[in-house]
Amino acid sequence: MNRCLFELPHPAVPVSGEDALYPVRRIFCVARNYAGHAREMGGNPEREEPFYFTKPADALVPGGGDIPYPPGTSNLHHEVELVVAVAAPLFRATPEQAATAIFGYAVGLDLTRRDLQFAARDKGRPWDLGKSFENSAPLSPLVRNPAPLTTGAVTLTVNGQLRQQGDLSDMIWGVPEVLAHLSQYYHLGPGDLVFTGTPEGVGPVVPGDRLAGQVDGVGDLIVSILAGD
Repeated sequence: MNRCLFELPHPAVPVSGEDALYPVRRIFCVARNYAGHAREMGGNPEREEPFYFTKPADALVPGGGDIPYPPGTSNLHHEVELVVAVAAPLFRATPEQAATAIFGYAVGLDLTRRDLQFAARDKGRPWDLGKSFENSAPLSPLVRNPAPLTTGAVTLTVNGQLRQQGDLSDMIWGVPEVLAHLSQYYHLGPGDLVFTGTPEGVGPVVPGDRLAGQVDGVGDLIVSILAGD
């Protein structure tokens, strides 16, 4: 029998109020799922088919806290989001079926090296350097809730100043629709997280900044940006 050459830690997120962890295998992110953010990114806010990017599971920073400013960028942006955790297998599901496969929710930050993202976008290249890097997905503890969330304020402050403000009702594609659409291309299941998009107001952060994200009925996420290595 072959043996592993080394062991790697398995990313997991605490479940609020429980002595339990939700193991994470994949992170999917929906791009431009709020009309205001689509406009500020130069996109079309019409109800076009959703599109996605991914982050590695080890991009997670469970519970938030202190994170270093990432290398290779001079324009790190914040994007606060509702994150949904999948509870059951989903493949080629309808929105009605997807609505029955929700484990719960968290508050997430999709930290973005915007200069690298835009440089790749302008050349027609993938966004990986801009989106998929260490510590780019801080996440609050998961709140177990199998019901689709349709309303609730989504906010983010930086050093106490309001930067982002929206409502889950502003999403172009709701949670069951996003899960159903994504399931046409992937066998989703327990261990999958989906960042559902961010409202308008994204902007830069620098070392020393303190970010506070909140989604009504879900929780809070606090992140402080430290100087990079």
